[in-house]
Amino acid sequence: MIDLHYWPTPNGWKISIALEEMELPYRVVSVHIGRGEQFEPAFLAISPNNRMPAIVDRDPAGGGAPIPVFESGAILVYLAEKTGRFLPTELRGRTEVLEWLMWQMGGLGPMLGQHGHFELYAPERLAYPRKRYGDEALRLYGVLDRRLADREHICGEYSIADMACWPWILTYKKQGIDLADFPHVRRWYDALKQRPALRRGYDVGSDLRKKTFAGFDDKARRILFGQEPES
Repeated sequence: MIDLHYWPTPNGWKISIALEEMELPYRVVSVHIGRGEQFEPAFLAISPNNRMPAIVDRDPAGGGAPIPVFESGAILVYLAEKTGRFLPTELRGRTEVLEWLMWQMGGLGPMLGQHGHFELYAPERLAYPRKRYGDEALRLYGVLDRRLADREHICGEYSIADMACWPWILTYKKQGIDLADFPHVRRWYDALKQRPALRRGYDVGSDLRKKTFAGFDDKARRILFGQEPES
């Protein structure tokens, strides 16, 4: 059994999708990021960067004590290696998948996160960061569109790279991105949306998401965006 410490966000969806695709038994342990539960000592023992998702594998390969894993990219690699699925073992294929996973972790996710913050949540609508991150979001969409021009999935076969990227493309409407400008991304996004396991993973905790911004106030804003523990 795997404990999934989770809140329904793009990074959280990566892991719930992977668990469903890999057919691994798991239970959800909610981490309400609007209340500061990510700062609680029990969670920090698992995820010292005070970010979710994180997992605890209570049945690791070879037995022994449970293994905690934090950072969504590391979790995807861990689960793929645990199951032998969605990450090639052959050198070139494995390298390619890890390249695109790191591209998502270092580029697509953080840059779209910043773009979304300054467009949707920042208390002041500042022109410079909105343009800076808006331009970078479009550039990254362009990178992905060119990559998908001649292949069904990011690395040919469906992999953890697709699982990492899809939840961030999911936010395109809120990000103000027109997928008509990125037809290969549009085709890939729509095709993956039809995968039953992906849909199940996306639906995990759908009732929780409504609570993220319920009663959203300055205190919740400080917790979510200022990285201040609730006092």
